[in-house]
Parts: sequence; structure tokens; C-alpha cells
Amino acid sequence: MARQSSIIKLKGTIGGVTFYKSKDGYLAREKGGVDASRIKNDPAFQRTRENGSEFGRAGNAGKVLRNSIRVLLLKASDYRMVSRLTRDMVKVIQMDATNPRGQRNVIDGEAELLQGFEFNVNGKLGTTLFAPFAVTLDRVTGDAKAEIEGFTPEVSIAAPGGTTHFKILSGAMGIDFENQVFEAKLSESVIHPWDGTAVAPLTLENNLTANSTHPLFFVLGIEFYQEVNGEKYPLKNGAFNALQIVKVVGT
Repeated sequence: MARQSSIIKLKGTIGGVTFYKSKDGYLAREKGGVDASRIKNDPAFQRTRENGSEFGRAGNAGKVLRNSIRVLLLKASDYRMVSRLTRDMVKVIQMDATNPRGQRNVIDGEAELLQGFEFNVNGKLGTTLFAPFAVTLDRVTGDAKAEIEGFTPEVSIAAPGGTTHFKILSGAMGIDFENQVFEAKLSESVIHPWDGTAVAPLTLENNLTANSTHPLFFVLGIEFYQEVNGEKYPLKNGAFNALQIVKVVGT
């Protein structure tokens, strides 16, 4: 892949070189690759087929996880989030020590590797929320909640410029990756001023069905607002909102 540096930007294919525009700018790449039928049938490409199968499985797993919290992701994600999540899902699958290569999956892998995943690299929870919190995610009882100690917003929340208000968001998910279905419960705090006024301890509950046999996830995030003439608007269309997978309970 090469970056176009001329004044005139091209789109299309010339002499086997394809010119195109991406989110990274105007790029160019040479047309090439191996015939698809050969990859599908040639024994020499067995590893390629295995890798492709697991990559596809990782993509599907990432999609069902994203769908489970789609409402939150509409307000807190970066444009590379999908590819970053797929990459980490591949790592989860590669930890499957039960199934042969090419048939490894998320359920038999290490879903706990997703703990700490940031959905928005432009507004990471790890560098935004400094108030101590504890998360309960109990498979047997289905209890799922975040308990945040009392804090002073100006001290414990690193807000982007222009912030006047914020609220805390949370969600708990039980995901059946095999059948690509999920259970999700979401909750949020009231909108608080971002100032020196102390906020009392918060509890956000998202209880799930008891005795779930699927991997469980808990996400926690912050949404920022700017007040103008008494109305509160999402700050910069949510560009700096944070959302992180803060706890995972695998199978």
C-alpha cells in the first residue's frame, strides 16, 4: 500500500495499480493475489484456509458483541473499533486449547482477554474516570452492577474542553456466540454537572438471567454534554465519550 502524494488525486485502476480514497487519505496498491479457487482447494493453502475460518469466526463474534450494546456504541466508538475488536477476538480464539486449528472458537478460548477493551481510543475510560469503582458480575445469581464511590467531578473525571455535564453509562451482556444471540441490560445515571460539587456514590444495576451458560461482559462508560441556553447537547457529537469492557466472566 502506498500513499498518493501528487496534487492530483486519482481513483480507479491504471496499469494494474488501483488508486482509491480511504479514511487514511488517498492510497494506491498493486493488483495481485492468488486465485480464489486455488486457496480453496490447494493443500499448500491449508493454513490459509484455517486462518480464514477463524478470522471469520472472530468477525462474527465481534459483531454479536457490538450488537448487544449498539445503543451505547452509537455514542462511543472510533472508526477503527470494528477492526480492533476483531483482532482481539482472534487472540481470544487462538487461546482455545480444545479444538484443532481452523475450528477454534470464542467459547473455548479466553474471553477474559477482552477485559479492558476500549471502544473509543479518542476517549478512553482508563484515562477519563478516576473515581474508584467495583463491578459485580455473578453467573449464578445473575447480579450485575457497578458501584462507584462518591467523587468530585472536576477531580475524578478528566473531561474534554467544553464539557459542562456528564452521565455514567453501564451495560451487562450474556452472549451466545455459537447461535449469535444475546441478553443485554443497560442503565445510566442522571446527568450531573461537571464542577466541584461532590457526587454521592452511584450504583448502576443491569441484572441478567441467573445461571447463564454463556460468557458474561460488563461495560462502563461516560457521556459528555455541553449546556447551551439551558439545553444539554452531546459534546462534539460524542467524539470523546468513553466505553470500556471492565469485567468478563468466561465459561
